[in-house]
Amino acid sequence: MAKTFRGGGIMGIRIPTVFSDTDAIRCAGCGESIAVTPFRVSIMDAFSVETPPSWASSAPLNPGPHQFHADPACFRAWARARGHYLCRLSAVRELMRPVALPGEAVRWGLCDGEHRAAHEFVPA
Repeated sequence: MAKTFRGGGIMGIRIPTVFSDTDAIRCAGCGESIAVTPFRVSIMDAFSVETPPSWASSAPLNPGPHQFHADPACFRAWARARGHYLCRLSAVRELMRPVALPGEAVRWGLCDGEHRAAHEFVPA
């Protein structure tokens, strides 16, 4: 992508401002460059914990925002690579809610929270 300048000036002195000089925005799902505005997805808890987490421990999920192409397949590929499950009743939206899945291993399901029925998680 070429450099693009937005004109401006103070007291007759031209001050060009670079507002787009690289194509470094990459899709988190496929790794390809995103030429247009990326689709951003954040993973947010519906509630917060009672005490702040310790700096010694890592967060179970990176809340993002994660950037993708507008194609939902890119988000699904990203979720699949991390072992997440997706709710069949939800769509890929800007805000996804994590749901801890029962079992011996720690597993997370992602849902948009827009439905009232019971979740139906399937591997991403």
